[in-house]
Amino acid sequence: MTSLDKPDLVTTTVRWRWPAVHPEGRKFVVIAGVIAVAFLFFISDEIGWPLLGVTLWVAAFFRDPIRTTPTGEGLIIAPADGLVTMIATVPPPRELTADDALVDGLYTRVSIFMSVFDVHINRTPIAGTVTRVVYIPGKFLNADLDKASEDNERQHILVEGANGLRIGFTQIAGLVARRIVPWVKPGDAVAAGQRVGLIRFGSRVDVYLPTSIAPQVMLGQRTIAGETIVGRAGVSDAPEGVSQ
Repeated sequence: MTSLDKPDLVTTTVRWRWPAVHPEGRKFVVIAGVIAVAFLFFISDEIGWPLLGVTLWVAAFFRDPIRTTPTGEGLIIAPADGLVTMIATVPPPRELTADDALVDGLYTRVSIFMSVFDVHINRTPIAGTVTRVVYIPGKFLNADLDKASEDNERQHILVEGANGLRIGFTQIAGLVARRIVPWVKPGDAVAAGQRVGLIRFGSRVDVYLPTSIAPQVMLGQRTIAGETIVGRAGVSDAPEGVSQ
């Protein structure tokens, strides 16, 4: 190598791209778009333009961005985008404890509230096998209320990792949400951060951590599904932070 020769620089870049619209939402985008165009051309511009804005919002609601999931022993990843609104020590839902699915006792429930502006595709917190999917019909109270975890339409999912760690999480419908759409069933093998379902139009996801695992997120923090670490097996110290 001469003095003019230089070693190649090793660089890694990622280009930003528009998130795709998930197939589950494309029909809603088409319906909203057809209605908007009909109003624009045949009925009223004053109504058509706002409806066109609604069409763009529907497309944004069903956006499906690519996520980069961290890998490592014992990591528990956020199942939802949104705001951490509650962290409480509670018994797990009975649907997750029947037949020795989760051991009876107390768990740390981390509640993530998704507004209508958040991505609503949910992802599994750990890699493993889906051992339980239980759908419960219910009410459509504000998903930010504590009692929504027991009264609202919801779906419980339990995943067991190869190391025996079991993590349960619950999709909860909200005021506007009217349907929980599952993409997995018992017996399915899933990777950490894999898409497992969505909730339409505003909702919440609760994830249940064994009390020996301290949550690694704080109240008021925003999480990113498939990326934010909400817990780590073997770590019992919770972080501290300041809202600013």
